Amino acid sequence: MSLTTCEPPAVSVVIPVRNEARHIEACLRNVLAFESPTGAFEVIIADGRSDDDTRGIIERIAQRDPRVRLVDNPERTTPCGLNAAIKAAKANVILRIDAHTVYAPDYLRRCLEVQAVTGADNVGGPWVAQGETYLQKAIAAAFRCPLTSGGARSHDVSHEGPVDSVYLGCWPREVFDRIGLFDQEFVRNQDDELNYRMLQTGHRIWQSPRIRSWYTPRNSLGALFRQYFQYGYWKIRVMQKHGKPASPRHLVPCVFVSMVLTLAATAPLQHLSRILLLGAMGVYGLALATAAAMTAAESEWSLLPILPLVVACYHVSYGLGSLFGVWDFLIRRRSRGRFVALTRG
Repeated sequence: MSLTTCEPPAVSVVIPVRNEARHIEACLRNVLAFESPTGAFEVIIADGRSDDDTRGIIERIAQRDPRVRLVDNPERTTPCGLNAAIKAAKANVILRIDAHTVYAPDYLRRCLEVQAVTGADNVGGPWVAQGETYLQKAIAAAFRCPLTSGGARSHDVSHEGPVDSVYLGCWPREVFDRIGLFDQEFVRNQDDELNYRMLQTGHRIWQSPRIRSWYTPRNSLGALFRQYFQYGYWKIRVMQKHGKPASPRHLVPCVFVSMVLTLAATAPLQHLSRILLLGAMGVYGLALATAAAMTAAESEWSLLPILPLVVACYHVSYGLGSLFGVWDFLIRRRSRGRFVALTRG
């Protein structure tokens, strides 16, 4: 259904981007092909001053399809882009889209259906990773592993019900009127912080497997490490702001990495530390091997050789990031983070 100047849209789809020339056209083709609700929908892309042809691609598509609008995001971060798009939105429902995710044709319609049936204030589907290269497939397989996710419901493809956070999100506009927009300080974890605020103010968050999408993970261990390092770092800022963790599982990687580093530092001086360090690494190695075998059995056995390294990368990067966060936010009492992400979330 086309959007004309005479009919306000039913849904505003918001997409923050920066330097996404390789992905934005495919993303917009996917989104513009959504099954349209009554009243149609608009698509607002907030571009963070891209250095490539992202803006040109969006402008060319906007010339052909009046549903597409481009707004500027001079701060270049994800929360600033989301807020700029939400402020420009005309609809009473806001749907967030990520440029590195593929969506089912009924994605938008299902979000509205689940919202109407449950009365939830934020709805979304499970966070499902799907890789293309060998390493991406391994990262995606490890993403589903309970040892990696800590049993988070957002990774459970069959879970239907309340959650503490949901992938992306679909909100009635009035939610932002009540609790405010995304906190622009959180260049990572801005969705976690918003969802925490929602729960603290009595709002409901709902996940449904009927809302289907497939996230494309990073394609190198270095990129994965940087991503989860920043997730761990900014999770501590969320805890600092709200006074407690959303879930105890968020602290496990930090505690584990702290323990290993402490034992490694004292091992040259204390025999007991050497024994404890060897024991801890032995148990962890066994856990990695078991998790890798179980994950390979559920996905592809060819991934088995690299899966222990991938799972460890998730843990170590998140744990180290959390340690830096503890130093900055809990010990030094900083109110602003040192790590700024100007690219994909």
